[in-house]
Amino acid sequence: MRHLSTISRATLAIALVFGAAGEAFAQADAPQDAEAEPQDAIIVTGTRVTGLKASDSPTPVQVLGADLLKRVGQTDLMQALGQNLPSIQVQAFGNDQTAFHPSIKLRGLNPNHTLVLVNGKRRHGTSNVVVTNALWTGGAAPDIGLIPQDSIERLEVLQDGAAAQYGTDAIAGVVNIILKKNASGGVINVTGGKYFAGDGLNQSYMGNVGFAPIEDMYVSVTAEHKVHDYSFRGDVDPRVVDTGQSGSANTGSNGGRTILARYPGVKNFPNYPYVNRIFGDGRMILTNVMYNAGYTGIEGIEIYSFGTLSRRVGRTYQNYRLPNVVYGKSAQASVNTANPTGDIPFKAGFSPQEVLRELDFAITSGVKGEFGNTTVDASLTYGRDTNKVYVEGSANAALYYDSSTLTQNGYSPSDVHDGDFVGSQWVAALDLTHELDIGMAQPLNIAGGLEWRRERYELVAGEPASYYVGSGFLQGGIQSFFGYSPANASAHTREDFSQYLDLSIKPIDPLLIDAAVRHEHYTDFGDTTVFKGTARYDITPTFAIRGTASTGFRAPTLAEGYYSGINVSVSSLSGIFAPNSAGAAFLGLSGLKPEKSTNFSAGVVVRPFDGMTITLDGYSIYLRDRIVQSAGFTGYSNNCKYLPGGYTQGMDVNAAKAAFTGTCTGFISPSVLDALAANGVPIIPVITAINGGASGSLNVNAFVNGLNTVTQGLDFLATYTTDFGDWGRVDWSVAANYNKTRVSSIGAPPSKVNQLQGIFDRYAQSAVTDASPKWRLNYGIFWQKGIFSVSLRESIYGKTKLLASRPANANIDYYQHVGTKGITDIEVGIEPKKGLKLAIGANNLFDIYPDKLPADIRQEQYNLSSTAYISQYPSFSPIGINGGYYYARVTAKF
Repeated sequence: MRHLSTISRATLAIALVFGAAGEAFAQADAPQDAEAEPQDAIIVTGTRVTGLKASDSPTPVQVLGADLLKRVGQTDLMQALGQNLPSIQVQAFGNDQTAFHPSIKLRGLNPNHTLVLVNGKRRHGTSNVVVTNALWTGGAAPDIGLIPQDSIERLEVLQDGAAAQYGTDAIAGVVNIILKKNASGGVINVTGGKYFAGDGLNQSYMGNVGFAPIEDMYVSVTAEHKVHDYSFRGDVDPRVVDTGQSGSANTGSNGGRTILARYPGVKNFPNYPYVNRIFGDGRMILTNVMYNAGYTGIEGIEIYSFGTLSRRVGRTYQNYRLPNVVYGKSAQASVNTANPTGDIPFKAGFSPQEVLRELDFAITSGVKGEFGNTTVDASLTYGRDTNKVYVEGSANAALYYDSSTLTQNGYSPSDVHDGDFVGSQWVAALDLTHELDIGMAQPLNIAGGLEWRRERYELVAGEPASYYVGSGFLQGGIQSFFGYSPANASAHTREDFSQYLDLSIKPIDPLLIDAAVRHEHYTDFGDTTVFKGTARYDITPTFAIRGTASTGFRAPTLAEGYYSGINVSVSSLSGIFAPNSAGAAFLGLSGLKPEKSTNFSAGVVVRPFDGMTITLDGYSIYLRDRIVQSAGFTGYSNNCKYLPGGYTQGMDVNAAKAAFTGTCTGFISPSVLDALAANGVPIIPVITAINGGASGSLNVNAFVNGLNTVTQGLDFLATYTTDFGDWGRVDWSVAANYNKTRVSSIGAPPSKVNQLQGIFDRYAQSAVTDASPKWRLNYGIFWQKGIFSVSLRESIYGKTKLLASRPANANIDYYQHVGTKGITDIEVGIEPKKGLKLAIGANNLFDIYPDKLPADIRQEQYNLSSTAYISQYPSFSPIGINGGYYYARVTAKF
């Protein structure tokens, strides 16, 4: 079945649902009406008017109930969103630390462009910014994976710019998570599953209980513990097999023939020849606890509080290191020769792991009340996210070498603390609404408020062994993740004070007009004012038109402004500089500017008959001074061999080349080398050390205001409910999104780097414009009769591609392609007794994988003994790389 074509799978799904599609966006346990259709649900997002239905909203708002979220099989909230809303794309694969903080994109924009609320209150972001994934770079948005599903009553997703209503970072839209307020009863869910390939075991234990300690009080507590194990979808590591290539006689970094001759113990390394386990999921253990509480014993007033506490430990494999990477002085002369002798601690090589230990918590408290026609809501929120980063099973090659003698072995700790990322946020908010009868079809609804926000971002230095550089003979820093020295440590804060006014009126019954204005003052970026105007006109009871125009302004996150880091692979060293750092100044950078946006949208709402709702909304988002991760500015390339002590700061290009080698043919940029030195980074990766150098590179980048982009698209949703009487009830829907981004202009490169390189190269541009599906379509059905239920969904993803350079000739480009793919999800449930439900299901039922990288490209990688050969599938694939997943779930309600 894995080899069924996309068309045949789609045809099968359509046939099964009698031509309907997409799983129904049902709202479960809705407080206003448990039987309400999703578009009849009363919403609180995208409007300040009380009692407005989703189907009557002037902007597109999708409502997802708790039962629907459960039917995706995987318990992560991001997966539930991504599988149900085509306009939301979920990061399908992550490496390094980003493997544990997957993000979501709304309408194709960056994760930072979507505002996340919990019970209408701003959620703090993660302190772990994405810097190793071009599609998601810069993302430091709130981690909604820390919200357990059993705590949720429903989700409301506003698919429209809302900066003037909620805050200047709501450029793409808003996700509002509404929590349960149950004062009794509860639920326990136990879920287990794994990939069809047999790995990636997932275990989840989750439960919610509600109780009332005193009269007129509710306390709802949810706890979750889940474990996700490693998966592996890579291929052999060609460096440790006989590729038929002689490789480098000096380093042995290429060519398994030479490595196996020198180090036959490599064959004893676990999983040989699949020694490099970097291409797959990491292992994660996550515990979440959440509460939502309130007291309503005072007439017209509610005192409330809610909060979360999360603990995560994650591990990801890094590139396998060959035996000749770490050695002592007694092995210096023979480490890359036949029959090496002396101090070589890893005779079979080693495989470092990056380890994350995260603690995240948030708490909100407030009071709200009704005083006649006026409502008041005052709240205070504090959130904090701490990520402690470690490397385990590794070594610092420079420290090991420098601590050795000709008669004594060297020493390096194998488990090292690299440093910490810490982010926190205070938010104090006051929101007021008032209804004023001015003689029109409905009273004028006046909403206004104040918000004060204080943010802090901190980089904490790690252990000396993580950043030790030493004599410069061998590469400094712990292998795979160069640590943070005290010189790199920093702490930065800023404050923002905002005021907003929102007016909503129905001059005549069919016409709804909403206008909002917001002013914000940042202590680091000054003042801005943004606007939003929305209108809806119901031409008939069954047909309405709606449209919006708005502006937005997003200040860079503190993580974008101040994160810095070094990544060391087996053949390169790359760094990212904080835009305000001393190193960035050597490149000609002077910090970031805010982004500005202009949004337009227009759509229709059609209700041709009872039970069916159809919405179609088009949008256009103009984003100026877009913050992106720049192209890598090259320090040197090719086989420029470093001569220890030969380079000093301030040399010109010719002198720099001579300092590396008198016959250097590669590219040299003194400003980049000076920038690295200014940030305390060594400029000597292992590829240039000892007796010679193989092809490799050294480059740096930074977050920059590099682009102006235009994103345009369409959102479509049709839902229908059929009651077949004795045959049960069926919810049908079809949901689709078309989204296209183009780059309208590119900024100039920094003044002190090679101007021919550009600030945002064609490969990075391709990640923005090509690597997300232009269209996505969901078909499905949910049928329920008595104790039985069946959920079926077919998700079809359009083609994607990504520009890359050929391994054997970087001057020749090619596209990595992932063709149109259809993914079938199914769940079958039975409720043998009231309150007990058993379910089995599968995501990606037919075990569909992305298209492999082209065979000729992989052959070049293999011939070059490149570690890139291990990644046989494009990591940007929207369907992921792991194939099918099956699961079982037991639910007990009480």
